[in-house]
Amino acid sequence: MKLKSPNIQEFYRRFPDDDACLDHLMETRYGMESDCPKCERETKWYRVRKEPSYACEWCGWHIHPMAGTPFERTRTPLQMWFHVMFMFTTTRNGVSGKEIQRQLGVTYKTAWRMGHEIRKYMGWVDGNPQIGGPTGNVVEVDEVFIGGRDKQGHDDKTVVMGMLERGGDVVTRVVKDRRMFTLVPEILRYVRQGSRVATDELGSYKLLPEEGYAHGTINHRAGEYVRGPVHTNTIESYWAWLRRGISGTHVWVSEKHLPKYLGEFEFRFNLRKHPHLMFDLLLSSFSRPSRAVRREP
Repeated sequence: MKLKSPNIQEFYRRFPDDDACLDHLMETRYGMESDCPKCERETKWYRVRKEPSYACEWCGWHIHPMAGTPFERTRTPLQMWFHVMFMFTTTRNGVSGKEIQRQLGVTYKTAWRMGHEIRKYMGWVDGNPQIGGPTGNVVEVDEVFIGGRDKQGHDDKTVVMGMLERGGDVVTRVVKDRRMFTLVPEILRYVRQGSRVATDELGSYKLLPEEGYAHGTINHRAGEYVRGPVHTNTIESYWAWLRRGISGTHVWVSEKHLPKYLGEFEFRFNLRKHPHLMFDLLLSSFSRPSRAVRREP
């Protein structure tokens, strides 16, 4: 049974105020009982009243759970940050900076920064494990152009390459062009050798069999869209969803920040079968490096 994402009432029961959010951050990053880095004794950490920190019961050493995270030195309440993360994990097509501004009552500059920091961490939590393999499903590979024309009328499109395992994960990358020496190294990096790969008729993929892939092609120009198990319909559906999300929610995305948006949409797609885990996985991304949690391949 597919579990549902939490609703807003469940969120506020779990995080009713900044203190609850800070306690969760402390528990996630350090634990309420751990070794003190100063006196090196096992200790219980107690909340300091006048600042967002916790003190060692033996020597009084302070730990600041927000240090080293996007929350460090922020003037925005921690509960607002958690609320925006909740919004990102319970929507289908993303959240714009203007929507964050309207809902939280913050400035657009603050809303924009919050959104981009959260997108960055969504991409980090999702990671980029290899897909496919000799026993895996068919991996569909395709490219899409994101963008249009700038104010001077010049072509302003960005090439995005995608690799999607049917029934599994997707990996997307901004690439400089559609040439063989640009696309094939990305496949070698993210698709296991021995995989069955389906592409269109683009000549850049013609040497994939020599690299150890079972390669099948279809010819869109000739009106061919399916030939047995060979097609790219799944990844083209993903492109349609990505384009609707960008044009409908964000209107336009610059090439500079596009990788963050791609990471955001990958996160949602790859966890589509487990929407109830999205919010907790995103919260766990702020763990200490030695205890960091990323989604397993």
